Amino acid sequence: MMRGISVSPSSPSSSSSLSFVFSSGLACRAAALASALLLGACAIGGGKVGMTRDDIVARYGAPGVVLPLASGETRLQYSRQPAGQEAEMIDLDAAGRVVRVRQVLNLNEFSKIRPGEWTRGDVLREFGRPARIEHAGNWDGDILTYRWREHVLNRLFFVFVDRQGRVGRTQQGDEYLEVPFDN
Repeated sequence: MMRGISVSPSSPSSSSSLSFVFSSGLACRAAALASALLLGACAIGGGKVGMTRDDIVARYGAPGVVLPLASGETRLQYSRQPAGQEAEMIDLDAAGRVVRVRQVLNLNEFSKIRPGEWTRGDVLREFGRPARIEHAGNWDGDILTYRWREHVLNRLFFVFVDRQGRVGRTQQGDEYLEVPFDN
């Protein structure tokens, strides 16, 4: 039995994609284990208040995005999207020292989104890049889809952004991942 994994980019302007085909469930599980180990090498979650920017970069590598904040602080975004379920925001003061570290892909953080008030830029600043940008026939705009984990559940959080760049609504869903089993 052939099993496949197909990965497409989250950016609609990118045309590349990757495909892997495995001939057995064992090979599929081995590939999943290898992926998990590789992602573990890029682990986030150890930034501490008081560390310097150089400490953070030496420990975790270059951030995916660096953003200036209105407060004069700088935000380093470390995201595991599209494949992972974590995104960590590390905020630095003007001297380059860590003042806040937050794992933001959780219900408490998602509940801060205010439809009608927030913009696409607000969402990207607070949560980083989404796992996917999707479209649906009943929504005239983009749907930013974030993968996250709630206890033992794999979840999706959808942020509906209209053509003017305003958040119109949000929604949660479950993510059902195929787990290969051999009989």
